[in-house]
Amino acid sequence: MKPNIVRQILVCVSLLTVLPGICRAQDNSSNTAPPMPEDSRTFAYPIAPDRGAAAVRDSLRKLKTRASFAMITAHPDDEDGGLLTYESRYAGADTTLLTLNRGEGGQNAMSSNYWDELGLVRTQELLAADRYYGVHQYWTRVADFGFSKTLEESLAEWGHDRVLYDVVRVIRMTRPLVVTAVFVGSVSDGHGQHQVSGVMAQEAYKAAGDPNVFPDQIQAGLRPWSPLKVYARVPFARVTSQGIYDYATGRWWPVRFRNYVDGTWIEGTPAATLEVPEGRYDGFYGLSYFQVGRQGLNEQKSQNGGVGLPLPGPVRTPYHLYASRVASEAGGHGLAKAKDFYDGVDISLEGIADYAPAAQQTEWRKRLAELSATVEKASTAFSPDDPAKIAPLLADGLAQTNSLLADLSKSQLPVDARYNMSHELKVKQRQFNDALVEALGINVLATVAPSDDRRPAEVQPSFQIAVPGQKFNVNVHLANQGSEPVEVEKMSLDTNGDDGWNVTTTKSATVPSTGTLNAGEARTLVLSVAAPDHPYLTRPYFSRPTVEQPYYNIDDPRYLNFSTVPYPLTAQSTIEYHNVEIMAAAVVQTVHRVTGPGQVLDPLLLGPPISLWLSPTAGVVPLTSTAVHLSVTLHSNVKGPAKGTIHLKLPEGWSCTPATIDFSTAKDGDEQDLAFEIHPNGVRVQPYTIEALAEYNGQQFAEGYRMVGYSGLRPYPYYRQATYRTTGVDLRMPDGLKVGYIMGTGDDVPSSLEELGLHVNFLSAQDVESGNLSGYDAIVVGIRAYAVRPEIRTFNRRLLDYVKNGGELVVQYQTPEFDHDYGPYPFSFGDNPEKVVQENSTVTFGRPDDPIFSWPNKITAADFSGWIEERGHNFVDKWDPKYVAPTEVHDQDQVPQKGGLLYARYGQGIYVYTAYAFYRQMPEGVPGAFRIFSNLLSLKRNPALAPGK
Repeated sequence: MKPNIVRQILVCVSLLTVLPGICRAQDNSSNTAPPMPEDSRTFAYPIAPDRGAAAVRDSLRKLKTRASFAMITAHPDDEDGGLLTYESRYAGADTTLLTLNRGEGGQNAMSSNYWDELGLVRTQELLAADRYYGVHQYWTRVADFGFSKTLEESLAEWGHDRVLYDVVRVIRMTRPLVVTAVFVGSVSDGHGQHQVSGVMAQEAYKAAGDPNVFPDQIQAGLRPWSPLKVYARVPFARVTSQGIYDYATGRWWPVRFRNYVDGTWIEGTPAATLEVPEGRYDGFYGLSYFQVGRQGLNEQKSQNGGVGLPLPGPVRTPYHLYASRVASEAGGHGLAKAKDFYDGVDISLEGIADYAPAAQQTEWRKRLAELSATVEKASTAFSPDDPAKIAPLLADGLAQTNSLLADLSKSQLPVDARYNMSHELKVKQRQFNDALVEALGINVLATVAPSDDRRPAEVQPSFQIAVPGQKFNVNVHLANQGSEPVEVEKMSLDTNGDDGWNVTTTKSATVPSTGTLNAGEARTLVLSVAAPDHPYLTRPYFSRPTVEQPYYNIDDPRYLNFSTVPYPLTAQSTIEYHNVEIMAAAVVQTVHRVTGPGQVLDPLLLGPPISLWLSPTAGVVPLTSTAVHLSVTLHSNVKGPAKGTIHLKLPEGWSCTPATIDFSTAKDGDEQDLAFEIHPNGVRVQPYTIEALAEYNGQQFAEGYRMVGYSGLRPYPYYRQATYRTTGVDLRMPDGLKVGYIMGTGDDVPSSLEELGLHVNFLSAQDVESGNLSGYDAIVVGIRAYAVRPEIRTFNRRLLDYVKNGGELVVQYQTPEFDHDYGPYPFSFGDNPEKVVQENSTVTFGRPDDPIFSWPNKITAADFSGWIEERGHNFVDKWDPKYVAPTEVHDQDQVPQKGGLLYARYGQGIYVYTAYAFYRQMPEGVPGAFRIFSNLLSLKRNPALAPGK
């Protein structure tokens, strides 16, 4: 857990081999503050706490202090949102949230996006939540590989030093005075990935200040940084006389906690060093900080569908100090109560001078005191009714900060002193800029203009995705809503490093881009834009070859640890006020209408002219197949008609009809579903690959994207190659099976079944309530359906009657909403539904000759090989003897689980519940999962299970 210096150097060398280009990452020179993610500027409109007087008040709180704070968590929605909101908005701390992974392995209650698509969904959800918290968001490169039961398992998957590398890098970039974690690195954390985040917070506290740890980061421009304190939330796990209950493993452990800084153990639950009053009420918001934080959490709906606003009242959250470099706390574990995280730390602006040698501090401290006095005057003079009243004082403060930075760059201070002072002063510089923009009521909104734009002052519907070489207009609307005139020096578009863009003022534009903008006035400048022929497309800067790789490859090291690459165009207005220059910026937005929400603005994206999408991307080909049907969805972003051809690259000896398909689209956004019938030649038990290629305008296109997310969430494109992976498999299926499907929260099992020649009928709420179900050989209930489809809870008796009258119902993994005797006979998940997360855990057959494994496919242990992520979720704990439980599986040290597959005769039919994760296996083309599921769907036709036998 605590590698020595030599090992760290060796690990760094190995990381550089695995992760080429990392030394070229954007780390900045020694006297330049690191980049901060400008995630909030990517949204068209600020949320209520970031508007008007409330925003100015919060900025003043930030300007008063040099406090800085970082929280480290494992997944999106792990964060203590109330604490982040309190620290950022009440304490005024420059606040960072570092999330280890993007939640790829979680569930999805809102859409059919899983794996890396889900990671992008949860990234956008957390960015929406971050607006409420008021934080800078960072990430490491590791991916959520699914539920992990132990710390050791997670570290083995991720690689200890791969995680630590990124955590140390972010700590060195953001340089927080205080680091904290929600988790502590103990079984009390719930599962292994949570534990890693707690361990990393404490280890990075030690490692980030050592220049011999990951020295390539220092060579790239970062400097070592030693936070002054490290905390973690007091564990809230269940503790009894038996010890700590670890719900991940179902075991009890001694009540003791490791301090990863000094290697000691804390016997008993760590004491509360301080309690954070998250329930404190804020009159500007009309809510407590805890409630504002919950508004942020409610933006993260994919895991639970959303949360409610808690009732107002006191909320005090306990945190424990694990280590401190503050003289009054050093050597202890923070047993004395503290008033806040910064006890014993000089967080006044004057404290910035403490980085300088003692003999050189006096003059710097004097000037910083003058800066502090200016902020105090502005705070005293602040009036919510007239925020612009303090703008001259804020301008004075910005001028003082600029002067301090200029003199600092010319000073002879030691490198580290100059770097650290520059970092904190640049934070103040950004905060003064933002405070002035807010106080003056400056607003910038930039939108793509329709091609026939005759009303530039109005926001109108536009296209959503620009393509290489496209020409279009952008309306940059600048408004002065305050009471002070300002001088506009420049209105422009920043192309975020892509120099191929051509931006000019339109010939028809009559609005000046410079000059005085009086109080209450606004102007809209129309800019003509031409995209480069080969721009950087808007897409993730990270990727991985398969979902089995538990970390991402970094395709563009410039954006390592950021949420996304910058959006392609940002409008910037440079404004002069009281002899200082300020910047107001906003990402260029597109406009479209959505029934219900109305007008929706989302950032402009750059995409390919032609996108090809295959769904699913993996499957199986039975050995007896003479034809395989493949559908390719072609999407056009061409602004007008587009014609071309599409063909397939097939395995040797295979053919398809037709060999080539001509496509023709009329306008931007058109889609065509193109069907190919593939004729395999001698299918063998081996993998095969089929690629789709489109030709348009002299170019070839072999990949595509789809927008992930759901209504109300900002969309983002997920790209993948237009490739279909399949495997020859010995698989049989009765002819003419009719299957109904009750979708839950979304899965691709129906698409996988289509590959077997089964046409799946999706059942509506009305079908469940009153439709004729008797014509189906089997009805499948999708994952989590009982949580999101109220009609199947209300009319569950109709489903059971369908079984009783001779049908078959196959219920896939469900959440605890299902644990209410919805089966024909009683069964229960128990208090802690079991999971089997080791995908290679041995599955044994208690009844190897059971009919369920005998027809139409002979199922063996080999059919459980090659599975991904897990065996299954929510195994049944207890069941009526009328159920048959033919399998058993368990993780290491886990009680054997026999409740992963249950079936029972009921009347003339058969009822099945399966916890096995077919919804993950089949879309990834795992052959055995198809064979097993085929048997499950065929039970009504199984001769050994015919009524009376």
